[in-house]
Amino acid sequence: MKKITIAIDGHSSCGKSTMAKSLAKALNYIYVDTGAMYRAVTLFALREGLMNAETKEINTLSLEALMDRVNISFAHDENGRLQTLLNGENVEKEIREMTVSNCVSPIAALPFVREHLVALQQKMGLEGGIVMDGRDIGTVVFPHADLKVFVTASAEVRAQRRLLELQGKGDTTTTFAEVLKNVEERDYIDSHREVSPLRKADDALLLDNSHLTIPEQDELLLKWAMERINA
Repeated sequence: MKKITIAIDGHSSCGKSTMAKSLAKALNYIYVDTGAMYRAVTLFALREGLMNAETKEINTLSLEALMDRVNISFAHDENGRLQTLLNGENVEKEIREMTVSNCVSPIAALPFVREHLVALQQKMGLEGGIVMDGRDIGTVVFPHADLKVFVTASAEVRAQRRLLELQGKGDTTTTFAEVLKNVEERDYIDSHREVSPLRKADDALLLDNSHLTIPEQDELLLKWAMERINA
């Protein structure tokens, strides 16, 4: 059975990562967590003393000079959980710690970091057998992906999902109106940013999961994937 490259893009709070992981598991493909890649670069910068965790100041010239020493890959552990490897070292736990979480945004905003990671992502997809989600995977990273999916849902539905997620973590003060405003602002920023704005690729299949259950969307994604695999 041939292996294909699958790109999943879409708006925030659509559950892209959840569905991408599920699809990768069903197909026995590698799921690439693009967010983890930016976290790994952040960990590298912190370890090398190229970023101040308190001030968020970055030695950009030195980091850019050392980017060829940053190699990121993914593998599954014995329990089937995806692990992020930085230069062959399993750093999955470290990249999820708050120190990295608090520093990743400034690193991710650096053009040379993005250029390096896009090149790595494209290399990962050369042989197929990969599922990747993000904002510009089907338009920039894998413009020739075998299957492109653009995920969306109404802003109100996404805001409700986000609110429930926050409440599940103990947040009892954030209101629906506040979350909805944030979702709509993120939509605008993502769609209007100068570099790689969020947009549906012309050949992407649209998946509106406003009223789909998780099993229903997983079934639809697997159906689309198998159609491309067997084509």
